[in-house]
Amino acid sequence: MKPTYRRLVLSPEVRQAFFDRKGVVALESTVITHGLPFPDNLETALALEEVVRENGAVPATIAVIDGLIHVGLDRTKLEQLAADKAAKKLSRRDLPLALSLRQTGGTTVAATMLIAEQAGIRVFATGGIGGVHRGAETSFDISADLEELGRSNVCVVSAGAKAVLDLPKTLEVLETKGVPVIGYQCDEFPAFYYRDSGLVNMARLDEVAEIANLLIHKWNLTRWPDGMRLEGGVLIANPIAKADEWARDEVEACITQALSEMTLSGKDVTPYLLKRLGELSNGQSRKSNRALIRQNAVLGAQIAAALAEQT
Repeated sequence: MKPTYRRLVLSPEVRQAFFDRKGVVALESTVITHGLPFPDNLETALALEEVVRENGAVPATIAVIDGLIHVGLDRTKLEQLAADKAAKKLSRRDLPLALSLRQTGGTTVAATMLIAEQAGIRVFATGGIGGVHRGAETSFDISADLEELGRSNVCVVSAGAKAVLDLPKTLEVLETKGVPVIGYQCDEFPAFYYRDSGLVNMARLDEVAEIANLLIHKWNLTRWPDGMRLEGGVLIANPIAKADEWARDEVEACITQALSEMTLSGKDVTPYLLKRLGELSNGQSRKSNRALIRQNAVLGAQIAAALAEQT
């Protein structure tokens, strides 16, 4: 029996956006499958898509459903994904198996970047990237997100890296991979739930048009054939709003407790920690998480729209 090879399935809305040369924003789906409980996950996914539209771009939630890579999901598929308790967590390494076995799963930051680039999407909004885990000097637990940022030509808008990580080491790896880390209207690298990690960004840009101009220069998105093209991603660090911030001391105390209780390893670590933080914080972590994802979707849409206007 010959295998059925899988292609990217673009939603009608995304396909029309490409035809109209409108900005498109990729959205990951592990926040739906593994980040938030049902029905919060569905409500959040729908709200993110709507806020992207309100800010002048078209949303493209990316997921694998029954072995097909979907770039853009209609409401029926979003509902199917949100309610699927057996959905896999899919990073770059997991995609071939998921496609061959016709599985369903949410794409991580790394897998979403990979698919977004192949689909021709330049901007991706997420909550926080993965990175170097605490204790990685013995566990060697480093997220594939960092490797993908070093090679995929995608602008990732996030509230920094997830607070459960070793942020100094994460920034060191990003520097090694040649990834520009740009603070949007901030000097310090944000720590997901709270604004200031004490670590300095590579640079600061205060205007969306400046970010779009940076992307044009990095990837040589001009019509000049002799321009220089610098492969790899860009990380836009967009700190959580002060009104939605979770106090740093409380965050760190909860993380310390969660880590002390943890017996998992590998790709199960982050979902476990996020779930445990939600329990320890009486829901504050989920509230902050939803707020910062929405904020990143707004900025991502504005960047995508500005980039579409300039190229």
